[in-house]
Amino acid sequence: MSAVLKPPVMQLAAMAHEDIERVIVIENDIYEFPWTAGNFSDSIKAGYHCWLVAAGQDLIGYAVVMLGAGEAHLLNLSVARAMQRRGIGRQLLHDVMAAALAQGAQNMLLEVRPSNHAGRALYAQAGFTQLGLRRAYYPARGGREDALILGCTF
Repeated sequence: MSAVLKPPVMQLAAMAHEDIERVIVIENDIYEFPWTAGNFSDSIKAGYHCWLVAAGQDLIGYAVVMLGAGEAHLLNLSVARAMQRRGIGRQLLHDVMAAALAQGAQNMLLEVRPSNHAGRALYAQAGFTQLGLRRAYYPARGGREDALILGCTF
């Protein structure tokens, strides 16, 4: 008998200011250079589409998308470390893309670190291709890291 981890039943909900404290716990755990509470607060205030993913009462992920002029820009898509590699990121990305399409977006853009192999694989599976490069975009140990600009047309 083999043990297979099944993805949990997930609920997608809008992120509110009172959720930021729980989001920051995950953000600080999974990133060396995390977003701040202010980044999330500003995103909500700006009217960006900010979603939480929960399994029961447990927050397991979140996403932030800026929509405008028929385009979606994925700013943050994250899954709690203990819940990674279970298809949650794939499902969240699918849900975010579907929501952007429903809001009139015709394509989606994002930046990803070249060193983020799991993220790059996820985006490639979803149909994203490299459109460009932003030099020295991300903070990194000992300097800066480039960002790959990826895009996908719906």
